[in-house]
Amino acid sequence: MSDAPASTRLSIFPLPGAILFPRMHLPLHIFEPRYRAMVGDSLARDRRIGMIQPRGAPLVHGDPPPLFDIGCVGKIADVEALDDGRYNIVLEGLARFRIVRELNVTTSFRQVEAVLQPTPEGEILNLGERAALEAESRKFADIHGYAVDWDSVARLDDESLVNGIAQIAPFDPASKQALLESPSLSERAELIVQLMTFFGHHDEDSGTLQ
Repeated sequence: MSDAPASTRLSIFPLPGAILFPRMHLPLHIFEPRYRAMVGDSLARDRRIGMIQPRGAPLVHGDPPPLFDIGCVGKIADVEALDDGRYNIVLEGLARFRIVRELNVTTSFRQVEAVLQPTPEGEILNLGERAALEAESRKFADIHGYAVDWDSVARLDDESLVNGIAQIAPFDPASKQALLESPSLSERAELIVQLMTFFGHHDEDSGTLQ
């Protein structure tokens, strides 16, 4: 008997720069007809949508762009159906997934066979990792002129802090993907510190803000 994890079928939303992390929330405004159809289909079935980034431009003109291997499946936690067919939805991150293969479908939206990657429970940072992340976040916010409620930040658990920063920080899509693919909370926190140091110093040297 095989111990390989079971695969599942996911409808996917390939959106550059839009990253969802487990246990985080992502608001989305759905207006394209194919993705309106995807939301309607999801609401009628299991309310799941896989967020994933496209990997560059299409290989052939007119073909859909290739995809990264890793994404995050979310469940529609809140939905507002507008009169003209558009939706405002909020996705709640459930788990990362790895694409096994893309499926040949007749729907206007893309679907894949994927394997879900369980999210570890209770991951924490050590005191040094937490302190380094908070210190670099303060520097980064000061450089970019962001107003942050640091008292509220201090009360966040480690997972909410790390994944929250990873999801909303103004990093480029490749950096966001690297954060999503980080296998542990500690490695993700370390990469955030590296990215904040790089982008912060880069902006200081160039005299510009992203």
